[in-house]
Amino acid sequence: MSIWTILWVIWLVVSYTIKIIAVGVVPENRRPGASMGWLMAILFIPLIGVPMFIMFGSPYVNDRRQRIQAEVNKLLDQGTKDVPDWPDGYEPPRDFAQIIQLNRHLTGLPMVDARKLSMSTDYKQAFHDMADAVDAAESYVHVEIYIMARDAYTEPFFQALGRAAQRGVSVRVLLDHLGSRKYEGFRDLQKWFDSVGIDWELMLPFLPLQGKMRRIDLRNHRKLVVVDGKVGFMGSQNCIESAYGSQKNRDAGRHWNDIWVKVSGEVVAELEAVFATDWYSEREEAIDIRPYDYEGREVPEFEGKDAAVQLVPSGPGFKTEPNLRCFTSLMYLAEKRLSIVSPYFVPDETIKAAIITAAHRGVEVELFVSEKADQFMVEYAQSSYYDSLLEAGVRIHRLPKPQILHTKCFIVDDDYAVFGSSNMDMRSFSLNYEISLMCAEGDFVSGISDVVEEYRTRCTELTLEEWRERGFFRRYLESVFRLTSALQ
Repeated sequence: MSIWTILWVIWLVVSYTIKIIAVGVVPENRRPGASMGWLMAILFIPLIGVPMFIMFGSPYVNDRRQRIQAEVNKLLDQGTKDVPDWPDGYEPPRDFAQIIQLNRHLTGLPMVDARKLSMSTDYKQAFHDMADAVDAAESYVHVEIYIMARDAYTEPFFQALGRAAQRGVSVRVLLDHLGSRKYEGFRDLQKWFDSVGIDWELMLPFLPLQGKMRRIDLRNHRKLVVVDGKVGFMGSQNCIESAYGSQKNRDAGRHWNDIWVKVSGEVVAELEAVFATDWYSEREEAIDIRPYDYEGREVPEFEGKDAAVQLVPSGPGFKTEPNLRCFTSLMYLAEKRLSIVSPYFVPDETIKAAIITAAHRGVEVELFVSEKADQFMVEYAQSSYYDSLLEAGVRIHRLPKPQILHTKCFIVDDDYAVFGSSNMDMRSFSLNYEISLMCAEGDFVSGISDVVEEYRTRCTELTLEEWRERGFFRRYLESVFRLTSALQ
């Protein structure tokens, strides 16, 4: 028997052993679609599929981060045991009350009053609003944003942070390592933080030489700012100018469209709890934020609207996918209209079923996306769903290129709304740390409806007949990238 024959036999034995093991290991605690994607990669191209599964196969962070999240949830349960599931004076309908209780069970956070909510779609003004709040800070400022870069848009905010630190205010900043590092000035930004006395950490750092190894596409996608426990900001907008630092984008007129919300009231304590958890995960330093202890605190008044709100944090630190369960449950409440705004729409089967079922029930379902996404693979993966959605009667509105629709929100019957950092895609449900704010009552929900209405006037509607005219090659790419999107 030749050496080549021996090697071939060894290869066959190893290959089939790997495949047999994969059939039993890969599907464990994984969605059927994701299991099928990984199994196809391992069975048909094992030299690529096996290393990819080792590097990217687990959708969870390490045990330490999951343990921290579990401990935080336990502390929240203990600290808020006397706080009702929803604020006094608000009586939610029975079906919605169950969703509030579901969210609290999964995250430890009840529904609370937001004294005021002020929403802005002015991308540049958002940084001035945050700078004004930071300039009024007396004790501390907490910042947690996926992408941070210094430029003409963001400089007022950074200068305010520097002034706060230099007058003795404790300023803590969390920025995602891989989210921010690809933008110009990343290292200079870190040096500047040090020079002005800002305490900072990289979120989920990938630094193999320092022993910080993890699945590289597990990211912290949250965007929040808290000032003195009195005022908070959150939304979909990153801390970077609206063309994302690209001259090519500026020349093409390509700018990101977002919403950013200023809040006051008890919900600020929930934002603080999220920041404190993430800060401890990176620094192992506890922050005493005294959740829900508002005695003696001044709650500032500003022009805005009211609502009962519940913060829904999610991410790989949770094994229960709180945002997915919240979103799906809300969609089944829709009776008249379901409006979804999502720049990256790659739903899992449960979300897709909820949307299509709503359309078949006679609910007017509409989806708002960009005509051309800023990510090549996402554009083809998400458009692979358009056929089934249009066939079910879902209306698809596309913001004409080169503009990018980056807002993430959805509205149910003008009664309930959700907005925040979470896309309607499998990454946001399983791989990214996100925060979403579920709103009810008050006139803030109508304010979000007004934003969606403004998008509707700027969008063009895609018809089934028009969509079916696309060519074979495009259809092929859609199928390929839809399959790769399931690898999680």
